[in-house]
Amino acid sequence: MARQTPLNAVHRELGGRMVDFAGWDMPVQYSSIIGEHETVRTAVGLFDVSHMGEIEFSGPGALETANKLITNDLSKCADGQALYAGLLNDAGGFVDDVVAYRFSPERILIVVNASNKDKDFAWMRARAEGVPPVDRSDDYAQIAVQGPKAVGLVQRLTPVDLTPVGTYRFTEGPVAGIACIISRTGYTGEDGFELYCAPGDAAALWRALLKEGAADGVKPCGLGARDSLRVEMKYALYGNDIDETHTALEAGLGWICKLDKAGGFIGRDALVKQKAEGVKRKLVGLEVTGSGIARHGYPLLKDGQRVGEVTSGTQGPSVKKPIAFGYVPVELAAEGAMLDVEIRGRAVPVVVVKTPFLKKK
Repeated sequence: MARQTPLNAVHRELGGRMVDFAGWDMPVQYSSIIGEHETVRTAVGLFDVSHMGEIEFSGPGALETANKLITNDLSKCADGQALYAGLLNDAGGFVDDVVAYRFSPERILIVVNASNKDKDFAWMRARAEGVPPVDRSDDYAQIAVQGPKAVGLVQRLTPVDLTPVGTYRFTEGPVAGIACIISRTGYTGEDGFELYCAPGDAAALWRALLKEGAADGVKPCGLGARDSLRVEMKYALYGNDIDETHTALEAGLGWICKLDKAGGFIGRDALVKQKAEGVKRKLVGLEVTGSGIARHGYPLLKDGQRVGEVTSGTQGPSVKKPIAFGYVPVELAAEGAMLDVEIRGRAVPVVVVKTPFLKKK
């Protein structure tokens, strides 16, 4: 039986169409995916992301222990700063992609993907040198408030001045009278916050956001819109675009891997070797110029021969064209390169394009 977030009953009250996602009963949409997508691009949408996992390192040595497990460098962060990072295997492939929060050198919180939580926790526990990780996932619910009107909405509900809380910064304080971690991160390409609160407070916080945001046009949004929003920005999804068989360099995520970080990280040596030898395949953006939508797993062809596959694809509601990304040999990865994607037995032309697909002002 699928697990339920603290907001499950609320989703059902609001008419959410529920599906199994990574073992969780989650809303894929409420009204329409396109409508929810456009709400986030033009106003503000709410997402339940309470299924994500939270793993904490606390006590003397927490920073040093956590920093050896992730690719990015927490030692270069200030307290109140978050960063995007990878957990890599020895070959440089992704165990997961994560967001790490530095509260202090003695408190680090790492947020992991729902589908990987148990795997990640076991992986960290086996490799942590010093402070053991603690699974805090059951202590948090998480609501994402995303869109151009998100900041104003959250600011009206909190006495905390959010002006100093820049991108990938966070603070703590009450929102609608509920104790929260207020994190300015996101997965949509829009401004906004992730609000972490106690599970028992999640429904009250969700309802307060809907009520206060009514004049802004706030809508609850499901997994469908979350996916189309992130594809337009070419944000990777674990299990589709990144996994244990593709390295951070191949995925275009070398920027989150600090190869010169003191103490290194797991997978560093493999990335150094691959960088020296040259990357053989790359994750590229694709625009479908023929008829059809390229979906995950569809073959990519050159002169009729399979050369790669699509990892994510959709009809982009904001860019108004079918877009995708996938891995291809590096010699076919240049902007303007022409390929085909096999869609239901047909070879449909695609072209390699710059990403993100949606150009933000």
